[in-house]
Amino acid sequence: MAGPAQALKTDAEAGAGFQAAPDLQAAAARWLSWLRDERRVAGNTIEAYRRDARQFFWFLNRHLGEAPCLKTLAEMGRGDFRAWMAARQNDGIEARSQARSLSAIRSLFRFLAKNGLATNGVLSTLRSPKLPRSVPKPLNVGEALEAVEAVAELQEEDWIGKRDAAILLLLYGCGLRIGEAIGLNRRDIPNGEPATLTVTGKGNKTRVVPLLPQVRAAIRDYIAASPWGGTGSDPLFVGAKGGRLNPRLIQKAMQSLRLALGLPETATPHALRHSFATHLLGAGADLRAIQELLGHSSLSTTQRYTDVDAQHLLSVYGAAHPRARR
Repeated sequence: MAGPAQALKTDAEAGAGFQAAPDLQAAAARWLSWLRDERRVAGNTIEAYRRDARQFFWFLNRHLGEAPCLKTLAEMGRGDFRAWMAARQNDGIEARSQARSLSAIRSLFRFLAKNGLATNGVLSTLRSPKLPRSVPKPLNVGEALEAVEAVAELQEEDWIGKRDAAILLLLYGCGLRIGEAIGLNRRDIPNGEPATLTVTGKGNKTRVVPLLPQVRAAIRDYIAASPWGGTGSDPLFVGAKGGRLNPRLIQKAMQSLRLALGLPETATPHALRHSFATHLLGAGADLRAIQELLGHSSLSTTQRYTDVDAQHLLSVYGAAHPRARR
């Protein structure tokens, strides 16, 4: 892994690649470094923000007829920002990506203002594109259990199969995100009672979730079979060479499961987390408790699962109720 000096050099090189004046290139590079080193923003998000900034500067080149500088950004009016958003829409960029792009540029402008480089209050008055309300697509109980039980059979190495089964059980049995499961270290797994797991989620927020006996047994089974040892600070789930597991391998395992079991395209690792919440709700669990288990900061996020459960009830009604068949 590159050290801090190398990482900063990489950001500087990326800043030089922006179609912008030198002062704005340098400021953009500082912004990306700040996101990574001080805000601890995820690498994928930083790369997305980098692309959004490049596209924004490229648009300003065409819109203004010259490379933008810090003064350009400070003097932009509402019409300039609206022209950029309209261009994105005309390019066929979906609303969710447009909203992320706007979020990225707002982050850049906040950084510039905070550091006395450029100030522009117009951007804060613009509304984000209205996003369609997405409804999670969980697996049914049978599909979820079948996926967890069958994943071990896809791997030639016995310990790798046990590893994948333990991870899927954490997603479905504890409602973890795949990144949260992959990020666990050996010391995070309790030896005694109570059998609870402290999880660090989005925004470095921690939550405590119960560790079901079946999940705990699967993790112990994997640890016993793994050829890689380690201390408490070492990663729990490792790849074939002993390093922390790449989540892409679990995504590939789910792809194989879709083919082997005939599961829908929506059967992803994250769908197991959705299944966890939906099945708890269907069994009568309290919405607030599900919110805590999932680590949602807002109850409105968790309330999406009530839509999923309602859809399930409607489908059952349509298939079984005499009045629905008239």
